[in-house]
Amino acid sequence: MIYDIIKALDQDLEVKTFPPGTVLLDEDAYVKHIPVIRKGLIKVTRSDEQGHEMLLYYIGDGESCIMSFLGAACNNKSQIKAVVEETAEVIIVPIEKAMKWMQTEPAWLSFVFNLYNKRFEELLNFINEVSFHSVDDRLIDILKKKSFALGNKELSITHQELAQDLGTAREVVSRLLKQMENKGLIALSRGKIRIISAM
Repeated sequence: MIYDIIKALDQDLEVKTFPPGTVLLDEDAYVKHIPVIRKGLIKVTRSDEQGHEMLLYYIGDGESCIMSFLGAACNNKSQIKAVVEETAEVIIVPIEKAMKWMQTEPAWLSFVFNLYNKRFEELLNFINEVSFHSVDDRLIDILKKKSFALGNKELSITHQELAQDLGTAREVVSRLLKQMENKGLIALSRGKIRIISAM
């Protein structure tokens, strides 16, 4: 486990708990630390010039944000926004240590490369979904991903948030969710969606 690796490397690293809505990393900000998630869920998005956000991927237990590593390694500003979706317990790894460990610690380097490979595959899937799949297919995919990441079939998410993640209008999402409810796939309530059948 990555926690054991980090503990062996440095037992004095800070561990913080962040409530939902906390921005861990914003676009155009310099990366100062690498967050490693012990518990919780982080949503990673990217915005266009008009300010429309689109979901890239989620970061869950035992994971980190590969875009943080890339930004830090190149000393570039962040290209993404990372926001706490579900209360998160995070190990704060200073950039200097994270970069040094990549040169001296094979286990940490392996963690980074495995993370990079996973995110690269997810981004390829994301490009494929946007290019070749309809909005309703992408909506189902987001619900499945979030449900899997949380290990919970009841999701606390609004129609507006889903619309932002998909880069579409709230009305479109509301219509599609109602159709899914009519088919018996989900149950809707204020701010919540419960998955009741395989999609």
